[in-house]
Amino acid sequence: MTNKTPMSKEAAARIQSNSAKSGTNQSFAKRAQSAADKNNKS
Repeated sequence: MTNKTPMSKEAAARIQSNSAKSGTNQSFAKRAQSAADKNNKS
């Protein structure tokens, strides 16, 4: 069983920061930001 935690804006920011520093996983960073935006709409 998978325990899913919704992506938060803070988590997406950490992913994007790390991705920018390393130059890898750019597509994942974009998906993380998209998921955070979707999860934070109320």
